[in-house]
Amino acid sequence: MDNIDAAREFLKALGMPKAQQANICCYALLAMAGIRQDTAWTDAENKWIRIHDTIQFANTYYGSAYAENSRETFRKQALHHFRNAALVEDNGKATNSPNYKYRLTEETLQLARAFGTSEWQKSVNKFLKCHETLVDIYASKKKMTMMPVRINGTVFHFSTGRHNELQKAIIEEFAPRFAPGSECLYVGDTVEKDLVKNVEKLTELGFEITLHDKMPDVVLYREDKDWIYFVESVTSVGPMDSKRILELTEMTKQVAAGKIFVTAFPDFKTYKRFSETLAWETEVWIAEMPEHMIHLNGDKFLGPRQE
Repeated sequence: MDNIDAAREFLKALGMPKAQQANICCYALLAMAGIRQDTAWTDAENKWIRIHDTIQFANTYYGSAYAENSRETFRKQALHHFRNAALVEDNGKATNSPNYKYRLTEETLQLARAFGTSEWQKSVNKFLKCHETLVDIYASKKKMTMMPVRINGTVFHFSTGRHNELQKAIIEEFAPRFAPGSECLYVGDTVEKDLVKNVEKLTELGFEITLHDKMPDVVLYREDKDWIYFVESVTSVGPMDSKRILELTEMTKQVAAGKIFVTAFPDFKTYKRFSETLAWETEVWIAEMPEHMIHLNGDKFLGPRQE
């Protein structure tokens, strides 16, 4: 294999994420190891070099065409992550200093020199015993920032963001109050679109789901009443307007259960932005005042308050 592919194999074996196996990262590794087209990996070195030198090396010896203004791209896509993975070290200068430099750590240098030899796998195993892979580090950090939410007795994790915060509130605050004992049949995450999707139960209830259908953000089913709740989580778009009701009605024309259409908002301010577009015969729930609902249902609830 050529040196670009070899560098990619090197990075992959050390648990670098896919993005850090791209050509620009391979060029950075080869430059820092001083490996030209005809240089053996056993002759790798770890001299201090600047990002400017890295760019010049890639252009001169590998025919790339990176401009000088690519320095930040090399730093952010390659060298920053290499340092996080303990592959390189810097000389401690300020990042805007013309003397700011990087080099391979001594461990990485020995790995490079072992690459392609009978000692390679042993060297990799030794390195990975001492260092967590960057894939695992980043996965761990991502998991730490995710929001746990209990759905049907099982803990799932939503990615962070206002939309998912509201979905979490729908499941943990709305459902126990206004859909007690209900089962969550569907909920999407902004990253993992179908986080929970009980296709068997949805089909049993009469759903006709195709790839072109946009499911409501949360679908709850209350078996004791035979009610199904379609809840839209609205922070910026997507309330239960007349067009959306028609879409959901068409999607669920075979569903015999009672249908309840709910728009959930994080706060009253957001509700006011959409209040004129909401369809009649729908419900509104506002997370900042979770004990109450707004019923856009004409005279259905008209009557004296029962104490």
